[in-house]
Amino acid sequence: MSDEIIVKPRGTTDILPDEVHRWTNAESTFRRNCEAFGFEEIRTPYFEYTKLFDRGVGETTDIVQKEMFSVVPSVKMRSIYEPDFDPEAFKRSQAKEGLTLKPEGTAPVMRAYVENKLYAQGGITKLFYITPCFRHERPQAGRLRAFHQMGVEALGTTSPTVDAEVITVAATYLESMGIPKTTLKINSIGCPTCRPTYHAALKAYLEPKLPKLCDLCNERFHKNPLRVLDCKNDSCRAEVADAPKMLDYLCEECSTHFDGVKRMLDAMGTAYEVDPGIVRGLDYYTKTAFEFVSESLGAQSTVCGGGRYDGLVEQIGGPSTPGVGFGMGMERLLLAIENAGTLQEKAQMMQLYIMVRGEDNLPAAGKLITAMRRLGIRSEMEHDGRSIKAQFKYANKRGIPYVIVIGDEERESGNIVVKRMEDGTESAFSLDDSIGISDFILK
Repeated sequence: MSDEIIVKPRGTTDILPDEVHRWTNAESTFRRNCEAFGFEEIRTPYFEYTKLFDRGVGETTDIVQKEMFSVVPSVKMRSIYEPDFDPEAFKRSQAKEGLTLKPEGTAPVMRAYVENKLYAQGGITKLFYITPCFRHERPQAGRLRAFHQMGVEALGTTSPTVDAEVITVAATYLESMGIPKTTLKINSIGCPTCRPTYHAALKAYLEPKLPKLCDLCNERFHKNPLRVLDCKNDSCRAEVADAPKMLDYLCEECSTHFDGVKRMLDAMGTAYEVDPGIVRGLDYYTKTAFEFVSESLGAQSTVCGGGRYDGLVEQIGGPSTPGVGFGMGMERLLLAIENAGTLQEKAQMMQLYIMVRGEDNLPAAGKLITAMRRLGIRSEMEHDGRSIKAQFKYANKRGIPYVIVIGDEERESGNIVVKRMEDGTESAFSLDDSIGISDFILK
C-alpha cells in the first residue's frame, strides 16, 4: 500500500452517507415547492462554451474575471486518436470556442431556452434547476469551489406579479426548510432608460474616492460603476456608504414596476425590507433585485438572491424576452439550517435484518429478503457467518427494528418468527408469506 494518502481537492467536500439525507430532503422539498408554483425542472450540461458566460454573466463580474474553471481538451490525446488532427487549428478554435465548467445556473438555462426554442410555446415559461457549479474562489464556510445551486427562472412577461411570485417561491421554500430569522431585502436597479443618469451621478460621487478604493473597484468604475457598490472589501463598502441611491433615479416605468412588486408581495403575505444597497453581483440584472439574508450565516449572510433580467435572453442570441429568477447555494442553505439547529434527523435506514444460522440456510434467507425488498421493506441479511449472538448485537447497534432468524429448523418447517426488537413482540409466519411479514413490519 502506498504511503501517500490522496485527499480531495481544496474547496471540495465529500457528502457522506450520514449527511446525504439532508441533501435529498432539501432537493425533494425544493422540487415539490417549485411544482406547486407551476415550475418544471430543466437540466443543462456541466460545461458550456466560455463565451456564454462572458456574454451572459458579464465581463465585469468576479465570476468571469477571476473565478471560472476553463477546460482545454488534451492536444496529445486528440493527436493519438484523430490522424488528421491539427494542433494549431485546435488551439485557435479553443481561444474562440473554449469550454468552461458552469459557475452558475441561469445562463445555461437561458442558452437551453433559446437553442431549443422554448419561447415558441407561448405564454410564460417557468423552469427550475438543481445543479453542480464550479468557481475558482477562496474557500470559506458555506462557499466552495465545487458546489450545488438551486434556482428558478420565469420567462416571457414583464409583469411585477411574476417577480413577486418568484420571490414567494423562495420565501415559501426557506420557511419550509426551517431557517429562522430570514429577512427579504428588495431593491430596483433601474433599466437602460434610467440607469445612465444614475451612473453619471454615481461616477461623479465615486471619482474623488478612487484612490481609496481597491483595484477591482477602480476597474469597475469605468466598466460598470454600479458594481462598485457590490464590493466585498470592508474599506470600500465604508467609502461608498453614502452613495446616491438608484431608487431616486428610477424612470416612471421602473418606479411603477417596483410599486407593483411591493403591492403583490403585500398581497401574498411575503414580508420584505426595501434596501437600496442590494445590487446583486451579475451584470444582467434590471429592475427588481432581491436577497434573502439569514442571521444563521454570520458575515456571509445571503442565502438566496435574484432579480429581473429583461435583456439576458437577447444578449445570448435569442428573441427579446423578459425574465426573472433566483439562485441559492445548497451548501450555504444547509449551513444556515445547521446553525439554526433545525437539521432533519436521519431516518432509520434498515427495517428488517435476516439472521442466518449455518451456510446451508443462506439461499432461504436470500429468497425471503428478495421478496421483502420487492415489497419496499428496507432489508439486510447476514453474509459472514457470524454467531447469532453477534448478529443480535449488530442489529441492536444499528437500531434495526425487526429481525428474523433462519436456521435448519426454520428452513425445514417453512415457518419463521418476526421479532420486534423494541419490546420483544413476536409473530409467526410462513417463509413464503412475505406480504404478511411486510404488513406486520409496517403496521
